[in-house]
Amino acid sequence: MGTVHTAMPPQTLYVTIRRDELRELKDERDQLKQELAQLQMAHGLQSKPVPVVQRHPHA
Repeated sequence: MGTVHTAMPPQTLYVTIRRDELRELKDERDQLKQELAQLQMAHGLQSKPVPVVQRHPHA
């Protein structure tokens, strides 16, 4: 039998990101969304909005 491990509660990881890095990530996200929309249209799929989950730190 394997070792039993107790489940750990999820932890929040805080990171620092520069404005230019954030802008790059947003641009990449937008480009990927456009590519996804094009692929969905090419395959005749119904476009469904993807829910966005925003997590707020518990100060």
